[in-house]
This record gives sequence, C-alpha cells and structure tokens, in this order.
Amino acid sequence: MQKKKSNPIALMPIVVFLVLYLGLGILFEYVLEIPMGFYNVPIVIAFLVAILVACLQNRAVSFDEKLELMAQGLADKNIITMLLIFLTAGSFVGVVGRDSAESVAYFMLSMIPARFAVAVLFVVACFVSTAMGTSVGTITLIVPIAVAVAGVSGFSVPLCVGSVMGGAMFGDNLSFISDTTIAACNGQGCAMKDKFKENFWIALPAAVVTLIMILVLSFKTDINGQIQQSYNLVQIIPYLLVLAGGIAGINVFVVLLIGIVSGSVIMIAGGHIQAIDLLSNMGSGAAGMFETSMVAVLVAAMCALIREYGGFEALLQFIKKIFKGNKGGQLGMGMLVGAMDIATANNTVAIVMANPIAQEMSREYGIKPRKAASLLDTFSCVFQGVIPYGAQMLVAISAVNELGYEISAFQIMPKLFYPYLLLVSSLVWIFVIPDRRSK
Repeated sequence: MQKKKSNPIALMPIVVFLVLYLGLGILFEYVLEIPMGFYNVPIVIAFLVAILVACLQNRAVSFDEKLELMAQGLADKNIITMLLIFLTAGSFVGVVGRDSAESVAYFMLSMIPARFAVAVLFVVACFVSTAMGTSVGTITLIVPIAVAVAGVSGFSVPLCVGSVMGGAMFGDNLSFISDTTIAACNGQGCAMKDKFKENFWIALPAAVVTLIMILVLSFKTDINGQIQQSYNLVQIIPYLLVLAGGIAGINVFVVLLIGIVSGSVIMIAGGHIQAIDLLSNMGSGAAGMFETSMVAVLVAAMCALIREYGGFEALLQFIKKIFKGNKGGQLGMGMLVGAMDIATANNTVAIVMANPIAQEMSREYGIKPRKAASLLDTFSCVFQGVIPYGAQMLVAISAVNELGYEISAFQIMPKLFYPYLLLVSSLVWIFVIPDRRSK
C-alpha cells in the first residue's frame, strides 16, 4: 500500500477541535464558574466545526470526493459493530437500573466489620463498574453510600470517595460493556476476551496494592459504627451473567441479550417495575449512548480526510523521532491517548480519536492488536481517573456536596491510589515484563 505524503497541516482539524473544546471548557468551568462546565460544551458541534475545517482543506480534492472519503471511513465493520454494542449496552443498563448496584454495596457492608468498610467500598465499586460498564454511573450510585460510611464510621470523606473512584476506573478499564472497551477493541480489531486477558494482569496488581494501602490506613483509623440498609440479591443476577459470559468469551451481543432478558424477567416478576416503564428505561439507556455513538461517526469521517491528506503520516514521523523500538512505541501510544484525554476530559472520545493513529503505530512498531487496545484503554483510564475536571471527579464532588459536605478535587486526588498504581503497573508491563504470547 502506497504511503501518503507527510503533511502536518492536515492535522489542523484535530487542533481546531482541541482548542475549541478545551478552551470553552476552561472558560465555562473556571472563568464563568458554571457547574460541570466542561460538559456544557457541545462536543458534537465541536467535531462538526473540525470536519468543516477538514472539508475546507486540500482544494485539489472536490467536495464530492471528500464526502466519498468520509463515507469510506464510516463503511467499516468495526465502526458499525461499535455503534450497535454502544446502543445494546445502554439498553442493558436501562433495564437493571440502580437498585441492583446498591444491593451489592449494602449486602457486603452488612456482612463485613466496619473496620473494612472502605476496602468494601473499593471492591464493590470494582464489581459494579465491571458489571455496569460505566465509571460515572458507579460513582453516582456508590458515592452517596461512601459518604454515609464516612459519616458513621470515622473514615475521612476524601478516602471513601477516592476509593470508590478508583474502583470505578478499575471496571471502566476491564468491563466488556464499557464504552472504552468497545471503542478500543473495535478500533484495533481485537477480541474483547483477548483485551481483557491483557488488561487483567495489568489492573490486578494495581488493585491488590490499592486494597493493601486502604487496609493499612483503615487499621490506623478509629472506628465508630456500621451502616445497615436493605438489599435484594436477586437483582444482582443479570450483572453476574454478563460478567461470566464476557469472561467465557461468548459473543458480546449474546451476553448483553442474556443480561437484558434476565434483567427484564427479574424486574417485572419481582414487581420492581411495570413492563411499559421497563421499555421506557431501555429506550432511555440506549438514548444515553447517542452522543457517544455520534462522536464515533464524526471522528471516523474526520480521520478519513486527515489520513487522505497525509496528517497521520506526519504525526507518525513526529512520534518516531521521540519513541524508539517496540516498547517506546507502546509508551508513545499510551501518551498519545493520555494527551487526547487531558484535552477532551472524556476517555471514550480520546480512544475514538486515537484509534486510527494507533492502528498506524501498531503497524510501524509491531504492536499486536490486543496490546494496542489494552494500552489505549488503560492509559485513558489512568488520566481520566485523576484529572480534576473529568466527569468522574465532578460527579463525585457534586454528589458529596448535595449531602451537605464541602470537598474539592484537590482533597480527593491524593487518595486516588488506584489510577496512580495502574500507571506504574502499565509501565512495568511495558518495560520490564516480556510479551511471550505469539498472537
């Protein structure tokens, strides 16, 4: 295949998007002090402006030809698969709702002594986020429980909240139905079970060390009481089925269908919801994925033009000057998606934007698809888990403040043990532990 001529100017649409999105985000969040300011910036509009810039470039290519190029970028099996999984996963989350996740938390808190309450919060957040596939959803559900634990036990609010956020990012990174996993695997042409196996041995050491650190701090804290609340274990079954099916390597659509059907039966038979309301929740869950799906479409179209103009070739040449060899390429890929995440404050968008460039890097540096998918997901979760203006942090702070506590991102950040340790673990797996697998 003939290589495109290097053309750094072709990267201008990405620069325009980042300046527009990051600039308005900073203005809204820190200058105008609008709550959740970054998430008041219409990301779809920002991408439309970037595509307009791409269409105005390279007058040697007619507008009709540019439309054809964008259509070719969309006509990809991985893009279609990604969109369908996004919508199906959203429907599943709409079916099972929040009661199931809360049942997991209250069940474990009722069974284990208060001394280990923060460790329980971390483990529960790990499980719930892996089962639900959403870190923000996990934080929304579990942080109020974490604040209640802090109020009755003597543990600090930042420690409890930081533990929940760390566990939420664990599942965001590993879940089979996480939009980051879907985006990374389909963008790199990698089976989800292969990416899971690759990621698990990176995430597990970080999670274990995090748990040890939490336990050490727990034994240094004076404990006052214990939290009690009702729970329903039957509602956990759909999560367990999805989790087991994903690990077993069953087709993701089949796994999600099993989760949707089992969840529907349990919710209706148990009298938790009416059939019409269940359908409405499924629709709302799918609708919650519309923006992410549209971003995937727009990025695919934009990147098709950038690739045609020679922008990716220019970026690759720049990366090759800094990062040498296979291990250097892996680090470069991680830093690429990390930079995208810092700029967009959205790890799914960061992965979608980095995907086409990462494919070129994989060919150039000899990085296997499962490794590339793992790197993109892991490094995006590292950065998303600690930036003070990310949705995870903002939602956590908002939930705490609504319960009458005052807290800032900079109080929570020192307690975010898991994302920091995940970075350390990732670097160890890149530079220290050899990759002996042949495929």
